[in-house]
Amino acid sequence: MAVERGARIHAAGSLGTNKRDNMRILVTNDDGIHATGLKVAEAIAQQFSDDVWVVAPSEEQSGAGHSLTLTRPLRLRRHDDRRFSVSGTPTDSVMMGLLEVLDGPPDLILSGVNRGANLGEDVTYSGTVAAAMEGALAGVRSIALSQVYAREGAGDAVPFATAEAWGERAIRPLLDMPFAPGTLVNINFPAVPADAVKGIRVVAQGVRDYGRASMVKKRDPRGFPYYWLSFHGVVQTSGHDTDLEAVADGYVAVTPLHLDLTCRDVMTSLADRY
Repeated sequence: MAVERGARIHAAGSLGTNKRDNMRILVTNDDGIHATGLKVAEAIAQQFSDDVWVVAPSEEQSGAGHSLTLTRPLRLRRHDDRRFSVSGTPTDSVMMGLLEVLDGPPDLILSGVNRGANLGEDVTYSGTVAAAMEGALAGVRSIALSQVYAREGAGDAVPFATAEAWGERAIRPLLDMPFAPGTLVNINFPAVPADAVKGIRVVAQGVRDYGRASMVKKRDPRGFPYYWLSFHGVVQTSGHDTDLEAVADGYVAVTPLHLDLTCRDVMTSLADRY
């Protein structure tokens, strides 16, 4: 299934000034192969290169986190020459792209554009961020993209115009910047019209208190109970610059993340106990 590196469709020097010769981009997401945001991410990627590939989950995998499918086989479906879907998680999709679809690592992985924010501790649940994490683990420059929206229950009506307008501007400065091993960048576009965005801010990951969580219990038509997780009273951090405040203030939030979860401030005191 892998495609020969030499089969890239453009010759050196044939691209416009905004595109890069011999740059291969892998696009994935957690909303599934048919998601609107995936098409937006493809369009953003095509502003940098004509060599754009898509390997995404066949179904929505929101909240899948950095999970792998280990108890059942994966299925790979080819939709056209450079579009594939995987019957698994976003992490599965990246691994399938790297190990089966492509003959070698791409130059860039873009994950998204997610339908909804990936801010604060959401990054630990996010399949969008997890796909970028898997890329980072493989040593590939990886960026997660998410479009914040304001209206609850928006469904497929979530507007992606801001991500479309600001995606290239947010990503281009990262293309020549060295990424430390095991790091990625998480970008969130605010829930304002594209022409109302105030700019781009590099900020830390915030923390939210989801307050009261509950299980909504109902019964299906056959009389069996089912449950739906619900959150109430979400409280955001305040008084400092994080991704939460940046998007609330109308900025594109750019947050560097790393996979090393070691709490080094505690290591000495913990070692003293042994």
